[in-house]
Amino acid sequence: MASTEKDPAAIEHAKTLTHIPWCEDYEKMISGMLYNSQAPELIEGRFRARRLMHKYNSYFPDDATNDTLVAEREKILNEMLGKIGTNPFIETPFNIDYGCNTSIGDNFYANFNLVILDCGMVTIGNRVLFGPNVSIFGATHETGVQSRRSGIEYGGSVTIGDDCWIGGNTTIMPGLTIGKGCTIGAGSVVTKSIPDFSVAVGSPAKVIKKVDPVPDL
Repeated sequence: MASTEKDPAAIEHAKTLTHIPWCEDYEKMISGMLYNSQAPELIEGRFRARRLMHKYNSYFPDDATNDTLVAEREKILNEMLGKIGTNPFIETPFNIDYGCNTSIGDNFYANFNLVILDCGMVTIGNRVLFGPNVSIFGATHETGVQSRRSGIEYGGSVTIGDDCWIGGNTTIMPGLTIGKGCTIGAGSVVTKSIPDFSVAVGSPAKVIKKVDPVPDL
């Protein structure tokens, strides 16, 4: 269910990010409120993301080496995303809705075909690994038909802690947290938050065991 008021914490977090399409509907969007997805600033924000997506996914000059390709792609990611740490590697294709609402920590790796719909804030920790075809859905709609006809939608934040491994073909739904040190089995649909140092599998994903915790780095 959509929120009925703005989220001050989300708005303050957005101020630490880059390339934000500020407007009233943007603040509603990141707060989980109903908002108009056709607001001009949001259309422009999505357009910018798609331009950079195309650049990232198609960049492969004939004279590229592994080192130059990695370096140039990292520059594009810094343009595309709200915040990204050191040593990121995201295989192409990579598809994102706004980009500016996504924060990624150090030493992140994503295999082919990562999709992030970051209408809500998406925060990914350090040393996180994604298998192929992982989808993070920070966007959703009401089940009532009229609001969808009117272009009204809402979102939810997704947080993934440090040292997580998200298996291939996993779908992560809006408004939840995957704690640090978690493993999500391939093909899972995560619909509820997962506590730290858990292994969860299935649709919907359920915790099947715990693993030994490790100290924070």
